[in-house]
Amino acid sequence: MKRNVVEAALLAALLFVIPLFAMGGSAGDEPEDALEPPAQSAPEPEAADVGDDFAILDTSTGEVVRVSRLEFLRGGTAAEISPSWEPEALRAQAVAAYTYYARLRDEQRASPDPALQGADFSADLSIGEKYVTPELMKTRYGDRYDEYYARLDEAARDVNGLVLRSGGELIDAVFFAISGGVTESSADVWGGERSYLVPVASPGDAYAAGYRTSASFPQEEIRAALLGLAPDAVLGGDPAAWFGELSRTASGSVLSVTAGGVPVDGAALRSALGLRSQNFTVSFADGAFTFTVTGYGHGVGMSQTGAQYMARQGASWEEIVRWYYPGVSIEAL
Repeated sequence: MKRNVVEAALLAALLFVIPLFAMGGSAGDEPEDALEPPAQSAPEPEAADVGDDFAILDTSTGEVVRVSRLEFLRGGTAAEISPSWEPEALRAQAVAAYTYYARLRDEQRASPDPALQGADFSADLSIGEKYVTPELMKTRYGDRYDEYYARLDEAARDVNGLVLRSGGELIDAVFFAISGGVTESSADVWGGERSYLVPVASPGDAYAAGYRTSASFPQEEIRAALLGLAPDAVLGGDPAAWFGELSRTASGSVLSVTAGGVPVDGAALRSALGLRSQNFTVSFADGAFTFTVTGYGHGVGMSQTGAQYMARQGASWEEIVRWYYPGVSIEAL
């Protein structure tokens, strides 16, 4: 792990010297054979779409909606990032989302959950969760609908049918909004090790709006939250002494924090307080606790903001996904 952190820091230093909005630069000094394009080009858009649809249980209506692969590539991308983003970032997101949900579909069909009523997964389609319908796109995008739909469609067709694999298996292609400068290891955050979900440098995230935020809570609200998580915590005396040592991952997320003399799980505390990420510090003043939070999301896999930054430097979508999911191959499903 120490070696990974050192390498990540070196990579971060290299990437920081690239001007923020430069176009045409490489995302890193990877060997050429690690950045080669996929061996097999994307299938024809519609011809290879048959039998590769997604069944989505719409929790807003209770109906199972069937969506073709190409429809999902467009709508699945729109659910995650803005269509105004760089084309290569749109392609990277489309491939990651398609891989993630294709893997989920395989798992569900191998061991069906009766609650899904035959669907591959559930989502609230009324708000565009996981997939944005064309009708919702028209409402969201208004006068820019044609422009944005065209951008989504072009990206979808360019990567149609392509997935990410490791060891011959579809990868767990998780993604999130903003890292703290280095992505997290799945082993640290969730306890499940994946060779392609390891810390990598993502320095461009530091330029994003919302990279560092703060949230303040009254003393009694924190007391209630902590006692809900750790009933044995002793929370008397000076509130400034309630929080003790924070244990962190190598990338910065809080694994646990001592509160009232007992350990409290960092992920549980983040959830209880609705913090934007698990990478935080805490201070007390004037009767309130302030949490300073870095990044947004779980931190594992592809940083969407980092992908956009790399695309602005001239990186291709292949370079982006290989950067954030090291060692994967790009193949036709």
